[in-house]
Amino acid sequence: MKAPHFWSAGLDPRSREAAPLTRLLLTPLAFAYRLGVQRKLKRALPASVDIPVICVGNLTVGGVGKTPVVAAIRGVLAARGIRAATLSRGYGGGIKGVARVQPGTHTAADVGDEPLMLAASGESWIGQDRVAAARAMQADGVQLIVMDDGHQNPSLHKDLSLIVIDAAAPFGNGHLLPNGPLREPVADGLARAQGVILMGEGEVPAPVMLAAAPVLRASVEPVGAMPEGPLVAFAGIGRPLKFFDALKAAGADLREAVGYGDHHVYSEGELKFLHKLASHHGARLITTTKDHVRLSQPEQQRVLAFPVAARFEDASALDALLAPIITSASA
Repeated sequence: MKAPHFWSAGLDPRSREAAPLTRLLLTPLAFAYRLGVQRKLKRALPASVDIPVICVGNLTVGGVGKTPVVAAIRGVLAARGIRAATLSRGYGGGIKGVARVQPGTHTAADVGDEPLMLAASGESWIGQDRVAAARAMQADGVQLIVMDDGHQNPSLHKDLSLIVIDAAAPFGNGHLLPNGPLREPVADGLARAQGVILMGEGEVPAPVMLAAAPVLRASVEPVGAMPEGPLVAFAGIGRPLKFFDALKAAGADLREAVGYGDHHVYSEGELKFLHKLASHHGARLITTTKDHVRLSQPEQQRVLAFPVAARFEDASALDALLAPIITSASA
């Protein structure tokens, strides 16, 4: 899905910040959505497993840098000698049950793009039924689960809930789906979190300052050197413009950039267009690692990936937040 321009509250030059008629028409749906989320959370009886669960979630639809944060936290835990694995819903994948993701065997069409991307740097599992997946992971010997998304899913008990927020676009236009990008009211989501990870540059949003949770600053940075020569970029993520800006900031000779909706599956015609566009500029194609895993093997050979990793401004603050969970997992 490609986010409507009016969700951005002025960050997109095409946005209609007020969009009064659209908001008026969508308000009943947003009200029903809010009631549904609140009812689900209120009535839920979360199931517990005998290993700790860290949930890394967000309050909005779209890219905030959550998946790189998940990978970074899993890396910190693995460095402590803990067998930590990520758990994702497997959005966009055909496998409906619980599965450990196997790079080279599974494709994005099987397990979804983000779980496959996470599997390239560590242990990754999928399961639409979070409780069943957590129990299977425990039975397999996993010591700690890092759940990618699921802050609004109350089925599984969480020992630590972290919210990732994009400092440059914290809450979009401030409205709930489908009026805006919010999955739930900001205050409600923050009240269930034990920590906030603010990604990129920007002031701490007022609702976050009012919340009791500690705030950690982090950023997404390139891994490795920027490819030389002219480039044409494309991305099907929550905020493609953020990726294109990151390329420019890293020194890319960017000639053109084409954005698509999040989790976009590229057709043969679209890829032909992109290759033709790159050829026109004498350039190579480059995309995100999330998009790259959705490409066929032959296309992966022709298209460059731009790997990034989450870096925490204060690693000791993250260690302090994770310390009780690490102790529990090591017991």
